[in-house]
Amino acid sequence: MNKRERWLSETLDYRFRDSRLFELALTHRSSSGASNERLEFLGDAVLDFVVSDHVYRAMPDADEGDLSRLRASLVKDTSLAELARDLGLGEHLILGSGEQKTGGHRRESILADALEAVFGAVYLDAGYDAARAVVELAFGTRFDELPDPRELRDPKTRLQEWLQARGRGLPDYELVNVSGKAHRQTFEVRCTVTDSELATDGDGSSRRNAEQQAAERMLVLLAKGES
Repeated sequence: MNKRERWLSETLDYRFRDSRLFELALTHRSSSGASNERLEFLGDAVLDFVVSDHVYRAMPDADEGDLSRLRASLVKDTSLAELARDLGLGEHLILGSGEQKTGGHRRESILADALEAVFGAVYLDAGYDAARAVVELAFGTRFDELPDPRELRDPKTRLQEWLQARGRGLPDYELVNVSGKAHRQTFEVRCTVTDSELATDGDGSSRRNAEQQAAERMLVLLAKGES
């Protein structure tokens, strides 16, 4: 058993029947020969199903939108990269010399893709039940500590729901200013609660981002007013 196989056995309690699948799962496209891209595609589907099944069972009262947000929070690149770092996956990646020199073993997208590729490789090696067990072991307490789905809704949605629950009018978003060159513009937006004089500003690289920031600040302001 080599170093990589020992790591997998000790960390995720799995040993490949076909060790070539495991090596391929760890091989980034910057390296010569075949890469883990096809396994990442398969692992992405396996992961989505395992996570979907888990959140569906764990949240019997959640609607489709909340379930989708929960799943997205668990399988997005930032979450998977953090998980891969916690597992120590980066030090076992097979990278080309360029990626090695520039710290590819720490790159978020590379870590996330490699972890999905490992899940896909386990599925091919031993089937769904084995892949599910590895996914569950990898996620550990993350499956036991799911966030409140309402907290995952974007600020504009949460602000609208907050106001509607209190019988208040919907907020108004006004584009105040656009600055910068065409390819690097900054948008400034003002959010106003129509039945009061409260207003908050937000800025971002798109109007949507600016509106979300202004809505987030309005939520904070309204919460302070209730306390």
